[in-house]
Amino acid sequence: MFRRDGKKWAYVVDVGVDPSTGKRKQQTKSGFATRKAAQDALRDLITTVQGGAFVARSSATLGAYLDEWLENSRSRLRETSWWSYQLAVRRIAGIIGEVRLQALTPLQIESTYAKLLKSGGQRGRPLAPKTVRNCHVVLHRALSDAERLGLVARNAAHAARAPSSTRIEMATWTAEDLAAFLEFVKGDRLFGAYVLLATTGMRRGEVLGLHWSDLDLEGRRLSVTQTLTTMNDQVFLGPAKSNRSRRNVALDADTVAALRSHRALQAAERLTVGGAWDGSHDLVFRAQDGQPLHPDRFTAAFKRHVAGSGLPPLRGPHGLRHTWATLALKAGVHPKVVSDRLGHSTIAITIDTYSHVAPSLDATAADTVAAQIFGSAGIARSGRPAPAGDH
Repeated sequence: MFRRDGKKWAYVVDVGVDPSTGKRKQQTKSGFATRKAAQDALRDLITTVQGGAFVARSSATLGAYLDEWLENSRSRLRETSWWSYQLAVRRIAGIIGEVRLQALTPLQIESTYAKLLKSGGQRGRPLAPKTVRNCHVVLHRALSDAERLGLVARNAAHAARAPSSTRIEMATWTAEDLAAFLEFVKGDRLFGAYVLLATTGMRRGEVLGLHWSDLDLEGRRLSVTQTLTTMNDQVFLGPAKSNRSRRNVALDADTVAALRSHRALQAAERLTVGGAWDGSHDLVFRAQDGQPLHPDRFTAAFKRHVAGSGLPPLRGPHGLRHTWATLALKAGVHPKVVSDRLGHSTIAITIDTYSHVAPSLDATAADTVAAQIFGSAGIARSGRPAPAGDH
């Protein structure tokens, strides 16, 4: 239907039934200079509806949608993931939560990222680019669901650029440094944890979330099934980070010996503490009263040991993971094996993360293959055949 709207033309069209009320819905648009212009616009709208791309107008805000989306997503997320999603939503909604969902633009999203980088953290502190990129991932996923559900015509975050982050080269130790550190901490009650981090490349939370039932000391293997993390400074034991993170890891004889010694030490501590011992779980590494170790306190203790040893500083226990991977790759361990032991989702992540090792591997490959070529053919390095007596 077409009608005059002052000096302009307008169209009114039935766009179906509102599922929430059961009533027919009508779309009205005015401002066309001529009747023909209104007809052409209506024809385009009908084509859009028939193609399934029509999105009914809504006054819902981005903040209201994100709250509902977050609640609907909770059953599909790990508890720790849901908590991080919630934090990202809070940061985004605090700036553009009142913007109408269907009116959201890429420019508004990029402006939000700029504000978060400048003063979006706690107490107005700037957020790191990586943290803001995580916010972008959450928003992009939420708006993709909105597009799939027909709530928006397009995902505005898809066209928005997240802040780029400069890769920080992770400091690592040499094999000699690592040996010196383990010698320095050999009298510490958590010596077994440091050994396990150093010889397996496991994550801090994976080591602290390890149960005795996950260990097969006779078979020299362990199973990574869960991880110890924190939410709002509270310790939380949950499933491993991903399907690839759930894995079996082979152990060397020295690490097994360290774990056996730790088990004996833990048994002695349990006798000393007596009835105050927390026996509600079977964790391998615990506080002296049997309770789970707080990951942040474990990191603080590790850093104190590093400082006391006089060795080059590491950013935390994760530095031992990077050290193990770097040493393994330099020793010629196949990247696929390294990737599996680290629990990376793909071998590409391993290769990209440890690209700094590539130059030394490249030089080794050059020498190794060249030795086979020239050695087997008896060709002198000058390019001329070697004398018969030199074969």
